[in-house]
Amino acid sequence: MLTTIPGLLDAVRSRFAHVDTCPFEGPRVFFENAGGALTLKSVVETSGLYASYPDNQGRDNPASRALMAAIDRGKADMRLFFNVKEGQVFVGESGTEVLFRLIRTAAVGAAPGGIMLSTTLEHPASRSAMARWAEVTGRPHVLTPHDDATGRVDVEAYRRFITPEVRVATIVHTSPVTGMAVDVASIAAAIRSAAPDCFIVVDGIQHASHGAVDISSYPIDGYAISPYKVFSRHGYGVGWASDRLTALPKETVMGGSPVNWEMGTRDAGSYATFSDIVDYLEWLGGHFTDETDRRPRLEAAARAIHDHEQALGHAMIEGTGNLRGLAHVPGLHIIGGADMTHREGVVSVVLDGVKSEEVVAFLNARGVRTHTRKDDHYSGNVLKPLGLKDCVRVSYSHYNTLAEVAQFLTAINEFAEGDRAAAMS
Repeated sequence: MLTTIPGLLDAVRSRFAHVDTCPFEGPRVFFENAGGALTLKSVVETSGLYASYPDNQGRDNPASRALMAAIDRGKADMRLFFNVKEGQVFVGESGTEVLFRLIRTAAVGAAPGGIMLSTTLEHPASRSAMARWAEVTGRPHVLTPHDDATGRVDVEAYRRFITPEVRVATIVHTSPVTGMAVDVASIAAAIRSAAPDCFIVVDGIQHASHGAVDISSYPIDGYAISPYKVFSRHGYGVGWASDRLTALPKETVMGGSPVNWEMGTRDAGSYATFSDIVDYLEWLGGHFTDETDRRPRLEAAARAIHDHEQALGHAMIEGTGNLRGLAHVPGLHIIGGADMTHREGVVSVVLDGVKSEEVVAFLNARGVRTHTRKDDHYSGNVLKPLGLKDCVRVSYSHYNTLAEVAQFLTAINEFAEGDRAAAMS
């Protein structure tokens, strides 16, 4: 845990804006990180600076050259974050837009015929793009079912649908509803073994803030993240595309570079704020390794984040002090079960006979920010097979504390006891 180093957790929290106070309603615990993480103060400052610069890239003046240098550094930091040297990194409108573009390019450029393979665990960002471009290209869109009991999908589930006819496949690294991560490397290797020419695209949006991304160890062709879920800001997504995916025909300005995925004038502030993320992770990782190279420091930060979040999740599920954990609250059910092995920053729960909106409102009144997920186009893929209309998503990050978990457990136990008492009266 970060608490093994005296003062480090306080130092971490001091680097984030609004870490314990909502600017609109006052003190609160922020357990809505899956909807968008807290923002680094350095990102706030950098965003303001770059929004104020009047100059554009590609001009013969010092300001323009500074912008180009920020873009170059940002791209280098993206490669460092992804741990990849080949291929192209680029900025898009959002993580969802980046996924659509990667999948569209793969579907249109792949060999004719075959199938497009997804899983029912995926966020609609990738599933919608796959469904759209399967229809356009006249291919069946095959869905690998996830395991309702564990809230994840494994390589054996994929194997039942993998054939040499798979042209495009998608993998969600971590579910934003169940919080469960999957084994990207094993799944991608199984697909690649049966269908060597398949284009494989990964949705890393939920995973990216909870553990290391190591594209060099995944036999894939595309990866997308949303920086606002990785301590940056809204307004851009980041993608990586392999050389073979980049070589396919795609939308680009006539006469421009054939390897360019970006169109129009780029927001230099996007690249600069991504560098802020990498700088922060390097700083954090430096507390857990003596390595001076930047990538080992990022990997050390990822391990420290994972360990701290595992401790928070365990306390949330099993309890802390004399507070009863979620697994022991009568009438409360944890989606995907209580196992922490594959969990990354999310615990989604339901209470028997209670609308989740009521629970979220109660928690909000007790100073704990959570979120209701409904059986709609965002979360219905997980909730409907379970016969659920909604759930309460509690999502935490490495800057959260055990004291905040205790505040949440106090409130949820109060609600559960009060609801049970009301039912018995």
